Amino acid sequence: MACLMERKAFNKKRGTAPASSRDIISRARSPAFIHLQWFSDADDPASGKTEQPTDHKIRKLRDEGQVAKSQELIGALSLFLPALLILFLAPSMLRTSVEMVRFFLLRAAELDPTRDGIIVIVFFRYFAILAIPILAVAVAAALFSNIVQVGFLFATKPITPDFSKVVPKFGQFFKRIFSVDGLYNFFKSIFKMVIVGSVAFVLIRSDLHRLLNIQTAGLWLGLTAVATLAIRMMLIVAVMLIILAIPDYMFQRWRFRERNKMTRQEVKEEHKMYEADPQIQQRIRSRFRDLLRQNVAAVVPKADVVITNPTHLAIALEYDQKTMPGPMVTAIGADEMAAKIRQIAQENGVPLVENKPLAWVLYEKTNVGDFIPESCWNAVATVLSKVWHINEARRKKVAHNAL
Repeated sequence: MACLMERKAFNKKRGTAPASSRDIISRARSPAFIHLQWFSDADDPASGKTEQPTDHKIRKLRDEGQVAKSQELIGALSLFLPALLILFLAPSMLRTSVEMVRFFLLRAAELDPTRDGIIVIVFFRYFAILAIPILAVAVAAALFSNIVQVGFLFATKPITPDFSKVVPKFGQFFKRIFSVDGLYNFFKSIFKMVIVGSVAFVLIRSDLHRLLNIQTAGLWLGLTAVATLAIRMMLIVAVMLIILAIPDYMFQRWRFRERNKMTRQEVKEEHKMYEADPQIQQRIRSRFRDLLRQNVAAVVPKADVVITNPTHLAIALEYDQKTMPGPMVTAIGADEMAAKIRQIAQENGVPLVENKPLAWVLYEKTNVGDFIPESCWNAVATVLSKVWHINEARRKKVAHNAL
C-alpha cells in the first residue's frame, strides 16, 4: 500500500497520471491501434529455437510431406507449357472447334438433348480432343516442377483430412497477416499483379491500332489477332513468373529451415536418441572382435603361410594354384589380433615367416579376401617356395591323422 502511494506521488510530481484500464481499452479499440505482437514470428529466436534443424528432423519432415518448394514455379510451368502447346496446336484446335459448332448447328432442329444420347457422346469426344492434350501437359508440368524441387516423394499425411484446420482461429488472424510469410505473400501478389498488368499494357498498347480496326476486319483476321495477342501475353507472363520463382524458391528454403529450427535441448535429446550410448558402442566393438577372432580361428589353420612383422603385424596367406589367380589374404591383424593369429598358426603348424617390408605393404594395401597386389608377387612367391615343402608335410600329416 505504501509503495502504491509513493508511486502515485511520484507520478503527480512529474505531472503524469497512470493510465486507467478504460483508457487502455479505448486505445485498443482505436482504428490506429496496432499491436506489435502481430508482427512477431511464431519461430522467433527469442523462443529458444536457435539451432538449425538436424538431418534427421529434415528427413522426418520430408516423410510427412513437409518440404521447401515454390508454388510459383509450379504455377509458372503449368502456364508456360500449355500455352506453348496451344501455340503449336492452335490451327488444329480451331478446325476442331469450327467442326463442332457446325455439327451442333446443323442438327439443332433434329436432335433432342433429353432423348438422343449421341449429343452427349459427340460433345465429350470433341471435349477430349480439345482439352485432354492441354490438361495432360499441365499435369506433366506440375509433376515435373515438383520433382525438380523435392525429388520423388509420396506422402499421405498432407492429404489426410484434418478437421481442426476447418475451425477458424480468429486469434491468429492478424498474426498470420503481419507475419514474415504473410507480408511476403502480400507483396509477392502485388508484384505478380504488376507483372501481369505491365505485360498486358505494353502488348495492348503496341497492337492498339490493330485492335481498333478489328471491327472492320473479317472474322478470321479478328480472331487471329486476339488469339495471337493472348498467347503472346501468356508466354511472356509465364517466363517472367519462372524468373520470379527462382528467388521465391530460395526464400521458401530459408523460411523452411527457419520455421523448423530446434532448441539446444531438442538437439541434445535427438543425439541421445539416435546415437548409441558409449557403453553400447563398446559392447558392439567387443562383439565384433569376438566374431573376428572366431573367424580367424577357422581360416588361419588353412593358410599356407603367415607373414609377420614379427610382433606388431600378422597376415595369413592362402594359395591354391587350381582355383585362385594368386595368393589371397585370409586373415590380417595388428597387436593383439596379430598375436592371436601367430598363436593359432603355431598350434596348427602353419609356417611363420618374418618379413617386415612385405608385412607392412600387405597390411596397408590389402583387406581380408583380397588377392595380393602385383608388386608383391615376387616376394610372396619366394616365401611360398620356401615353405611349400613344410606345408606338404603338414597336409600329409593331417590326412594320416584323419585316417
